[in-house]
Amino acid sequence: MVRARHTAARPSIFPSPQMSGTEPANASVAAPATAPAFTRPRWLRDLLRFLPLKSQFVLSGNVRDLQACEVAPGVIAPQSFALAMHGALREAGYAHVFLYDPVAGFQALCAPGEDSKPAEAILQQFGLTVSEGRANAGIDLLGTTLERFAAHSGEPLALMVDFASRLLTRADNPSPAEHQLFTRALVLSHQVRSRPAGTARKPFFNSILWVVDKEGDLPDWLLVGNPRLRHIPVAKPDHHARRALAPALLRGLAGAQDADAQAIQQAQQAFVDDTEGMLLLDLNAIAQLARVEGVPLSQVADAVRRYKVGVTEDPWLKIDRNRIRGAGEFISRRVKGQGHAATHMLDIVKRAMTGVGGGRRGGRPRGVAFLAGPTGVGKTELAKTITSLLFGDESAYIRFDMSEFSAEHADQRLIGAPPGYVGYDVGGELTNAIREKPFAVVLFDEIEKAHPRILDKFLQILDDGVLTSGRGDRVYFSEALIVFTSNLGIYRTGADGQRVANVTPAEPFEAVQAKVRSEIERYFKLELNRPEILNRIGENVIVFDFIRADIAAQIFTQMVDNVLADLTRQDLHLTLAAGALQALRERCLADLTNGGRGIRNQVEAHLLNPLARALVDQDAQPGERFEIAGLTTGAFTQLSLQRL
Repeated sequence: MVRARHTAARPSIFPSPQMSGTEPANASVAAPATAPAFTRPRWLRDLLRFLPLKSQFVLSGNVRDLQACEVAPGVIAPQSFALAMHGALREAGYAHVFLYDPVAGFQALCAPGEDSKPAEAILQQFGLTVSEGRANAGIDLLGTTLERFAAHSGEPLALMVDFASRLLTRADNPSPAEHQLFTRALVLSHQVRSRPAGTARKPFFNSILWVVDKEGDLPDWLLVGNPRLRHIPVAKPDHHARRALAPALLRGLAGAQDADAQAIQQAQQAFVDDTEGMLLLDLNAIAQLARVEGVPLSQVADAVRRYKVGVTEDPWLKIDRNRIRGAGEFISRRVKGQGHAATHMLDIVKRAMTGVGGGRRGGRPRGVAFLAGPTGVGKTELAKTITSLLFGDESAYIRFDMSEFSAEHADQRLIGAPPGYVGYDVGGELTNAIREKPFAVVLFDEIEKAHPRILDKFLQILDDGVLTSGRGDRVYFSEALIVFTSNLGIYRTGADGQRVANVTPAEPFEAVQAKVRSEIERYFKLELNRPEILNRIGENVIVFDFIRADIAAQIFTQMVDNVLADLTRQDLHLTLAAGALQALRERCLADLTNGGRGIRNQVEAHLLNPLARALVDQDAQPGERFEIAGLTTGAFTQLSLQRL
């Protein structure tokens, strides 16, 4: 392990655990010697491979994260990026490693107990004034120092220019001073030559390493087509890095000291799987959160969940299981004639509650359902009913009408505009909603009307349970139930290019189900060329049946009863004569192509509207009783309302 030299005036750039929350790189947090052999990350191996060949490097990407480092044989510990670079460069043969940043200026990085005076003397040779281990410098002096640094003829040196992205106001339009700095860097990259050094007489440059957030933060003319400079992207920690650090991070959790080898291994595996795509800083913070809140080793996955969604309680564990067991009857009162769909949906909910199927690797959503079928058969109503069942309030679901996202760039409404565009600071509608309510049913209505570019966003949600907003924030869907609704498969394109019915109410449900599934599969595979979306939904495509005559009669009766009940609550008592009720039933059930929604529209047109008109005309008062004695349907339905 190495660290910067501490001074009284300025704190070290490598904070202590008390300052940053990172673990010190020592044996107290290191992995046991029996850990698997550690392999350096690919980006670091690439850097070391090209050090003799390139004079300058640009390191971008995950440069603000901790790095997994082998600080002793078999001892793995998290270190800052600068610490990791220092150790690797010194091991590669560089005599001294210097660091520059726009605020603190220059400083020499030294190992514990190492005399810093030789390194500080070199800084003084470059014309810098060293005070308490540091030398302040602005952009002009940095350019001059680069020339002196590159021309140094002694032992090989390495200079890391950290936060190099902040040296420029705009990479595409640098100021004269900024242009001069990077022009010097460009010329130097071509002028310098390597020289042999060390006992092995290996070739060395005095290497300059620019550390930036992203490659485009530096002028294109410095990087593009420059054979003496190499860009190395620093990737997020992979499975092996997280695996190597897991023993060190989890050993301090409650119950870890008394756990057997199998329990420890299971906890480490859950920790590694559930932190897919996260930074080592996040892993370190999760371990600290678990220690502070007393989360035991056996429940480390709960600590990951708490860190992701920011809440301690888990509403999924508070759901009344007795209510779920009797949910079939509850759903059937609101969604008629779709018993198979209700059963399948409840299976998804029960699996989400019980965790059957094992840990959701990568934090996938609690459940995913694709509800397909004719219009007005209860797809959206089932989503509302499930929401009410789970959270006690059907309005607790998050709904997006995907017909509003048919434009190519409509994805910016969901995740937010990218940097530099109007609305960047507002965020996306979807990402903001999930951040506010991570435990929710998220309904994407009429998904086939969205632009194909929008559908690509769902790949990340369904696979990893995460979506990156336009501002770069990671939003987690691991506690959400995702529901898509669609009319796909009800119609298809005929041989003449016209839209024709693919299924009809005259066909049995088994035929309807087979045809709808086949058309959905054809649409995603051949028309959209996105079979991977359908593959992630799996067998959770739930096909709804047409509203058959017997079910339509039940829906009609329920709607009329609801109308009468509403009037009763207003202290108006209404009955329908048998003839009037029969005439209304025949009119409302004459056409079932629009399903339950069509029946509701007919009830509104032929009962509610003329009834409201008649009640106003007769100046109905609370406490009075009326009967609809007759009803004549037509363009304007007339009813005979008699006061009893």
